[in-house]
Amino acid sequence: MAYSGATVHIGCAFSIVEVLTVLYRDHLRLDIADPRSKGRDYMVLSKGHGIMAQYACLYELGWLTQADIGNYFKDGTRLKGLADVHVPGVEATAGSLGHGLSVAVGLALAAKLNKTDQACYVLIGDGELNEGPIWEGLLFAAQFKLDNLIVIVDKNDFQAMGSTEEVMGLGDVETKFAAFGFDAVTLDGHHEPALDAGFHALRAKRNGRPKAIVANTVKGKGVSFMEHNNAWHYTRLSPETYQAALAELQIRP
Repeated sequence: MAYSGATVHIGCAFSIVEVLTVLYRDHLRLDIADPRSKGRDYMVLSKGHGIMAQYACLYELGWLTQADIGNYFKDGTRLKGLADVHVPGVEATAGSLGHGLSVAVGLALAAKLNKTDQACYVLIGDGELNEGPIWEGLLFAAQFKLDNLIVIVDKNDFQAMGSTEEVMGLGDVETKFAAFGFDAVTLDGHHEPALDAGFHALRAKRNGRPKAIVANTVKGKGVSFMEHNNAWHYTRLSPETYQAALAELQIRP
């Protein structure tokens, strides 16, 4: 997608792909025949610029076609470079950071009011924690005992303009979530068994407290020249870097 669309944010997608893989494979209750089924669990990608990772999962579910993937970011495509609610399986339009969490909180509250057992997962970036609406949403979730809300923080330690530490240091993110009334845990965001166990444990706790997983990740994970290199937030793949990345990932074009 990144190469054919000549677009950016490939490093941002690599940092979250295992998180989304585990969710879609083992945890989200979905109707394969209907992406909008009423009883589905919700997956809100507040970090909307990581959308390529979610599109890859939706392709595996059969909700997107090979033509969709091949036309990513091109004229006339329905797959834009940020999360768009018009795409089957995408629950919220996101890209202006800080707002997706509030959408997820609303969905979780609606499920509570309707007395369903639906869960709402929302994935946010650590740079996104700079935004005030994030903390308002967390306060709201705790106040209304939204224990069906599971927030995942993609903690790759970078944001668009630099490291989170130099832009606005976050301190201990898990402790902050706990102080806001969340059951919180920190995990390796690329270790699928740990993620699987974490999601199972938190979802089972219907104790009136919303949930949070702080996923320690690597921006650009899997491609050595992208890892921890924030230039790849906005760098496009050339024919040479594309082939080099494929070789490292052991994928044939």
